[in-house]
Amino acid sequence: MIFIRFFMPIFFVLVSICFLIGTFHLPKAKLGDPNGPLYFPAGVSIFLLITSFVYLIQEWRQQQKYPEFKRLLSGRTPFLIVSTLVLGLLYALVFLTLGFLVSTTLFLAALLFVINGRSKWLLNLTVAVLFSMSAWVVFSQWLDISLP
Repeated sequence: MIFIRFFMPIFFVLVSICFLIGTFHLPKAKLGDPNGPLYFPAGVSIFLLITSFVYLIQEWRQQQKYPEFKRLLSGRTPFLIVSTLVLGLLYALVFLTLGFLVSTTLFLAALLFVINGRSKWLLNLTVAVLFSMSAWVVFSQWLDISLP
């Protein structure tokens, strides 16, 4: 529960920043004030950014009340969270270049090595290869969905 309470404000801060950046890419008006179409979306984005940031600060101050939050930031958990995010980003970056089968196999193998460690290397590789190939067969062959 605390995980959602803390990370939802961060999510909305990021969403508001993306909307604010997107607002400045809107076309200028040809009649009247050229920046007229930017005012409302920029105002909503700034309001969302401010309220999300205030909510984030409130949750940060209340973290002492929740022992689960301290457990989230201790041990291997931060490493697992960061490494999963980094691997997911790398997977998204190489997906179109390497294709579904190779990139999914590499992503799952790397993720399983992070979670299970090197001692279970055979299990990690077996699961990564079998899952990737099974997913490819189901989508590409049975459902006739084109995968990169």
